[in-house]
Formats: sequence, C-alpha cells, structure tokens
Amino acid sequence: MLLSYFRVFGISLLIAGGFGGAIAASKDDEVLARVGQVTVTVGEFNKKYEEVKSVAVNPPTKEKFLEDYIRYKIGLQEAIKKKLDKDPIIQEHMQRELYKGLLERELSDRVAKITISEKEMQEYYKRNPEIRSSHILIEIKPDSTPAQREEARKRALEIYEEVKKSKRPFEELVKIYSDDILTKDRGGDLGFQSRATVLPNFYEAILGMKVGEIKGVIESPNGFHIVKVTDRRSYENSDKRQLKALVFDEKRAQILNEYFEKLKKEYKVEINRNTLNKAIK
Repeated sequence: MLLSYFRVFGISLLIAGGFGGAIAASKDDEVLARVGQVTVTVGEFNKKYEEVKSVAVNPPTKEKFLEDYIRYKIGLQEAIKKKLDKDPIIQEHMQRELYKGLLERELSDRVAKITISEKEMQEYYKRNPEIRSSHILIEIKPDSTPAQREEARKRALEIYEEVKKSKRPFEELVKIYSDDILTKDRGGDLGFQSRATVLPNFYEAILGMKVGEIKGVIESPNGFHIVKVTDRRSYENSDKRQLKALVFDEKRAQILNEYFEKLKKEYKVEINRNTLNKAIK
C-alpha cells in the first residue's frame, strides 16, 4: 500500500524511505536517486517511508517503496511536460486543495481544541429539538415548468383549506390527498426530524408549531407540504451522538466565520446586486 497516498486519477502510489541499515546510516542530504531532472535524497526518502509505515498494515519493502517513489517522480515530470498543470480541470482541483490546505493549517488546532459540555448540548437542544411530524405532499416533478409549479402550489392551498375545514383525522386526509407513496399508508408520518435531517425552511416551519397543530403550505424541492406536528422528543430521549455532532458543527462554523470575517478586512469584496438578482430568478 502506498499510504502517504498520492491519489492521481484514482491510483494510489506508495512512498517510502531508504534501503536497510546502510541507507539509514547515511546523511539525510546524500543523493539516493536521480530521476530525470530531480534528485531524491536519503532524508526525503526515509521521511516518506516512515510516514507510510506509521499507517500501513502491511508496509512494502524499502526496495519496492523506492520503485513506487521513482514512478511518482517520473509521473510528476511527465505531467508537467504534457502541461497538465495548465489544464483547467486540474487547476480547479489544485485550487480546492489549496483552500483545504489553508483551512487545515490555519484552523485545525482551534478545531481540535473544541470541547462540548452537557450544558451546551442542553442549550442547543432547547433551540433545536427533535420534532415528529406527518405531512400531505403535493408533489412536483424535477423537470416541472414554473407554470406547473404554480399549478401545484394552488392545488396545495386548496387542499389546505379543505384540511382546515374537515372533521376527519389527519391520517385519513393523508390517504385522500397525499402524493407521497412512501408515507401515505402510515398517515404521512415522517418520524422524528432534527435540524440536520430536513431542509432548513421545513425545520423552521415545524419548529414554531405546537403538537397537534397543522400548517400549510411549506415549499420544498419535492413539492408543497401540509404538515401536522405530532410529537416533540425530550432532551433525555434525544439522540445524544447526533446532538453532540451538531454542537460541534456549530462551534466549527463559528471558528470558520470568525476567520473569514477577519480576512475580509484585507480583501475588498463587491457584489453586483442587480446581476445577482437576475441570476437567482
């Protein structure tokens, strides 16, 4: 395995260090190999090999590792000769890696120090409880036109008015009106949902509802929903593992926001609102 894993077009390449005791005893700056226009020193090679040994279950021999490393060096030079470093797709990939590398270098220490207390989890849960709901879905196909979407919205509003006037249980109305075949036979039940498991606008809508309350019409990429809140889970019964992850994500997002708010002071940002409004229509 080549576990400092250089992944190039899905191929994993192993990278490692020197040959036996003789190389280990050599000086780090001694040239171990010349590969085209570049050299590989003993120090560089040993460093890479130790990195692989620390994570590989079955590390390669140093001889095999050297061959892999030589291939890697040849491949890099061949890629540059073919001007792959100028390819727009590869440049975009490199830019993403640069961005990830920046965040790793600048923020990893702060993220690693994040701690989460029981009190913080309780406070978060007060603001973001797990809520159970049922729905009637007026479905919209992915390729629907604006006119078809508007027609579905009007139908949803008409059904909502019927639901508000009806004396029938919500579960029966689901069977009559809902397009959601997955939940239709169980009264539209969506189970318990958290902020992490549903779209933000859907969660915000049910968050402000009382148990037993029915609300419409909530829009989503799937269509229009008429929703009834059926239960709220107590903190004691909540999914603590998921809850801890959500608090961690919130703290990590705060670190990221603070970092970029500080950086924005060094970089002038201008947004053409007219163009933006046209783009999002």
